[in-house]
Amino acid sequence: DIEPFTAEASNSALEGDYQITVTQLASGSRIETADAVDGGFSSTADSVLSTGTGSLTFKIDATSDAFTIDLSAGDTLEDLRNAINDSDDNFGVTASIIATGTVDGGAKLVFTSDVTGDGNDLVIVNDNDIAELDRLSTTNSLETIDYLSPVSSAQNSKATIDGIDVESDSDKFENVIENVSFTVSELSELAADGVTYQASKLSIGFDTEQVKENIQAFVDNYNALKSEIDILTNYGESDLEEDGALAGDSLVRGIQTGLANILFSSVDSSDLGTIYQIGIEYTDDGELEISSTDNIGFGSGEDRLSDALDDNFDEIAALFTDEENGIAVRLYDFVEEYTNYSGLLKTREDTAKDQREQIYDDRETLELRLASTEQILRDKYLNLDQTVASLNSTSSALLATLG
Repeated sequence: DIEPFTAEASNSALEGDYQITVTQLASGSRIETADAVDGGFSSTADSVLSTGTGSLTFKIDATSDAFTIDLSAGDTLEDLRNAINDSDDNFGVTASIIATGTVDGGAKLVFTSDVTGDGNDLVIVNDNDIAELDRLSTTNSLETIDYLSPVSSAQNSKATIDGIDVESDSDKFENVIENVSFTVSELSELAADGVTYQASKLSIGFDTEQVKENIQAFVDNYNALKSEIDILTNYGESDLEEDGALAGDSLVRGIQTGLANILFSSVDSSDLGTIYQIGIEYTDDGELEISSTDNIGFGSGEDRLSDALDDNFDEIAALFTDEENGIAVRLYDFVEEYTNYSGLLKTREDTAKDQREQIYDDRETLELRLASTEQILRDKYLNLDQTVASLNSTSSALLATLG
């Protein structure tokens, strides 16, 4: 079954079980104009003000929230609705029109406030005490006369915790249970008698399953990184197999060595010391695993992780997140040296791009030189052809003269 609430607890929350029943949800107030027969509006096109100008102020007395809508002669019920909903200062009031479909009912303008909590009813002030605007207001300019009344008032959310009644002016209960907050989303289910609300159990304790999943995700992500590095640095086993793009790259070897040094270094701030104590170890292939077998007599990786979760839960967080030498913190700082905007990888990338651009420039220069050399050679051979042709012509003339 879906529970009627969700909860969050800080690290300092005490373990315990609580029976919680949600009996009321927080809501804002709702105001409706009167039926047409009682002085309301017959249609959406009715004017709210026949002459002159006026204004309505919408506010919540218990807060500083307020905004004002100015009205002019001829403004219709639709115009007022749109002005309210489009106001930049609107703090959470929604105006809508319901056409009842009857002559007596007419069209009703409905104001809904999303400001919850007892005493936070919406107030609509007739700023200029114009009689026509009384049918849209809850009070006059001095707030001494009542006109419209909420058809439903703003209210708190209510619950019981182990039989103790508690309330909140929103759907979130904070520190009702020390260092715990919970947010209600629906009423608790009713028992078979249709009257009694059924309680739901809230247990405050260590979320060992989530921590176990996070540790396994850490192992999986490291192995995925190692696999990608292996592909990039692989040497082809034959002339037919190409080397990886980064085969022999000293930068990648430095990354691998740095990661390995951090992973199995000692964390003095945690009683666990190393990640081996939470079950993580190397396989023969250089990957990480949480083993299911005991290989050297210290228990399987799964056993060590289970013991750490049961006996040293808080120390697991220190092992990874201690500000000085937590493994996750140090890994982040180490990787940051390579991946930030001015890091080593970015520098290497920029250098490669510069070299590529230089190669393009050199190639372009070479092509221009080759084109120039080709043209020079063409010109020389053309001159040679012309000289040979001239000599042939002279030779033919001499032969003709000598008979």
